[in-house]
Amino acid sequence: MDSLSYLLQGFETAFTGWNLLYCLIGVSIGMFIGVLPGLGPVAGTALLLPITYGMDPISAIIMLSGIFYGSMYGGAITSILINTPGEAASVVTCIDGHQLAKQGRAGVALGVAAIGSFIGGIVAVLCLTFIGPPLANYALKFGPPEFFSIMMLGLLMLIALMGKSLVRGLIAAVFGLILSLIGMDPISGQIRFTFGQMELLDGLDFVIIAMGLFGLSEIFTNAENQMEIEKPEEIQGLLPRMDEWGPTLKSIGRGTGIGMVLGLIPGANAVIASLLSYSLEKKISNNPSRFGKGAIEGVAGPETANNAHSGAALIPLFTLGIPSSPTVAVILGAFIMHGLTPGPGLFTNNPDFVWGVIASMFIGNVILLILNMPLAGMWAKVAMIPYKLLFPLVLIVILIGTYSINNSLWDVVMTVIFGVIGYIMKKLDIPIAATVLAFVLGGQIESSLLQSLATSENGAMIFFTRPISGTIMGICFIILILSINSVIRNKRSMLSSDVEI
Repeated sequence: MDSLSYLLQGFETAFTGWNLLYCLIGVSIGMFIGVLPGLGPVAGTALLLPITYGMDPISAIIMLSGIFYGSMYGGAITSILINTPGEAASVVTCIDGHQLAKQGRAGVALGVAAIGSFIGGIVAVLCLTFIGPPLANYALKFGPPEFFSIMMLGLLMLIALMGKSLVRGLIAAVFGLILSLIGMDPISGQIRFTFGQMELLDGLDFVIIAMGLFGLSEIFTNAENQMEIEKPEEIQGLLPRMDEWGPTLKSIGRGTGIGMVLGLIPGANAVIASLLSYSLEKKISNNPSRFGKGAIEGVAGPETANNAHSGAALIPLFTLGIPSSPTVAVILGAFIMHGLTPGPGLFTNNPDFVWGVIASMFIGNVILLILNMPLAGMWAKVAMIPYKLLFPLVLIVILIGTYSINNSLWDVVMTVIFGVIGYIMKKLDIPIAATVLAFVLGGQIESSLLQSLATSENGAMIFFTRPISGTIMGICFIILILSINSVIRNKRSMLSSDVEI
């Protein structure tokens, strides 16, 4: 009952004029970003981060969260109508969604995607409402060793699940941790890795890294890979036939469950959720041959899963202060930027903020349902904007936004440098997400490690002798062993295939 009363108070906050406006702006921008091929939720959220500097914290997080889950809705539109995924999680939707569009059922595919996205998003927010407070209360019992273990688990999961190579994932994570060490040591006051530059005494600004590695690198990569865009398919009717409702709703239910579970696991992003959902739907189908030819379950399951994932991914952030995906890492940066500390104390120390943001997510999902179904044709035309017009505008916005943070050309130069670094990392298939997450967690990992060792009588054994941290560290070792084993197996299979050739 406490959660319901707090939620009602949250709706009072969310329905105030400015917060409601920023919710509408956030989900609309999210839809726009989701529709545009080449700009995903991470780049979009990073792009808008500097704009939130002068905003109220509640309004800022409401808008950034709206961009996050709004982009998941938008990605389905271009996947279905023009066979061009707006963001990575919608790649799977192209398989059956565009086939349905070719059969003259584009409206049905869009309707099912919108309904599934709405249900998945709402269920995820309900879980945040009722699971969040008890989990946060339990997490209040955690000490530095437990938080260190959880952050290491999140980092390892991301390294294991992001990218094709464990070695590349480790390189990315170590690079992020090194970047987090730049500046003044919080314990000893020692200056580290500044190379005599006064601008680096306070460390690197998260906005610079996020906008460079995600925003600029995305522009550089897509500028050389301009795609030919098809003409959008016509839209007629938005609802499936009566005999299709049963399988569709079952797919939506399974997609919701998959998205929810994976959203709670650090590193398991929305792409994995949509892929797993599609694989499950095909596996349990009575007629798997329908998939790839316009199976409605191939749209309903994955679209529901990626939206349920985006809502569930905020639960670890709000309750433990752990970002479970790259976009959530950007939102964590916004928390820190506005002087807020996500984690167990957030629900007790900032209840107006927490419940205002949660309530806004209910409102945002309703707005997205309204924007998505009747206006799908209009959103598809947005994807036809020529790259030669779009990318220069985005580039200007990024550089102006970076300069406006501290009115410093140093920040602009550093953003460009990290843009080039991000471009090189993409070319080498080094996961940028692991670098950004390691940078965000680096300071917390260091402080938790030092606090744990300072209070320990047995050195590093404190992480293994305490029940919770010991269990989590055990899981970390299992993940590491499984990842190494997977690398060895892949090497052996490649060698055996070479020998056969």
